Amino acid sequence: MKEQAKRKIRVLVVDDSALVRNVIKEGLNQDPNLKVVGTASDPFIARDQIVALNPDVMTLDVEMPRMDGIEFLRHLMPQHPMPVIIVSSLTERGGEVTLAALNSGALDFITKPKANVAGGLPVMLGELREKIKIASQANLSGWKKAKTPTAPAQNYKADLAQTTDKVICIGASTGGTQAIREVLTQMPVNMPGIVVVQHMPPGFTKQFADQVNQYCQIQVKEAEQGDRILPGIALIAPGDLHMSIRRIGGEYRVEIQEGEKVCGHRPSVEVLFRSAAKFVGRNGIGVMLTGMGHDGAAGMLSMRQVGSRTLAQDEKSSVVYGMPKVAFENGGAEVQVNLKDIPATLLKLAAGLNQARA
Repeated sequence: MKEQAKRKIRVLVVDDSALVRNVIKEGLNQDPNLKVVGTASDPFIARDQIVALNPDVMTLDVEMPRMDGIEFLRHLMPQHPMPVIIVSSLTERGGEVTLAALNSGALDFITKPKANVAGGLPVMLGELREKIKIASQANLSGWKKAKTPTAPAQNYKADLAQTTDKVICIGASTGGTQAIREVLTQMPVNMPGIVVVQHMPPGFTKQFADQVNQYCQIQVKEAEQGDRILPGIALIAPGDLHMSIRRIGGEYRVEIQEGEKVCGHRPSVEVLFRSAAKFVGRNGIGVMLTGMGHDGAAGMLSMRQVGSRTLAQDEKSSVVYGMPKVAFENGGAEVQVNLKDIPATLLKLAAGLNQARA
């Protein structure tokens, strides 16, 4: 009885296409835990609907008349933070604006099917339903505060020059694009090589890497088969492909491959972390950022068991405290750290300085 009385997640659907609005509305209402309480054809109507209906989550198209989704988010999030899922077209332009939307406060995104619409639509709607449920639990308190980047702790520069054999492995999912950006923009050019898995579909990871690269001292790029892991470079796993580490002689290289989903994902943090445990060992540093689920938790435990240093983002600074929570509770992460303190913590660990354990 209690389960039946559970409050439904209230959703507002914003899209300039009446057909798309109707399809999304019908698809979401199929789930007994969701209820579309309103639809809007542009941000001006959406603004009034938010005030009148107070939805829990909003789905938002980014390319609309009168005001695009990016500008809408930039006005909305500082004043009325709410979970927003972008529903985007998978085009070069669509990718650019979707990433801009994530930078402006959107929590996650999903792509409209381009080919085989009849077959792709049920899959898209199923993913959207799940992402809305995750989004409804998000912590958006950070949007109520001014975000000022923390300057890199440059006093470790001399020590870092001696640590070229270290590898920093980062995993993230929901809310991770902003967290990754915040960490990477603080890294000095002599930082040990960094490898990153962010749950993301194909067509977006290169644009994401290129965009983050513009704001970093280090080089950030989408990983390619055989890339060397080198100081001053961060490699982002390509969407829909696994990335792992291999040691060839005295070099660490990445291996990019297809394969079954692991922990429900491809790329999977678990794949990266397990390879780090096997090939990097005590030279590894594992970081688990915001995200839903448990991907990478067992792999991080394997890293810690072979002597890697490991940390997880804390609950207060996580948009979704799922992956970091599991990684800490299962013993994989030795300490929890606020996002703003992760860059300085990594600098200390990379320099071989002692860091307090939990």
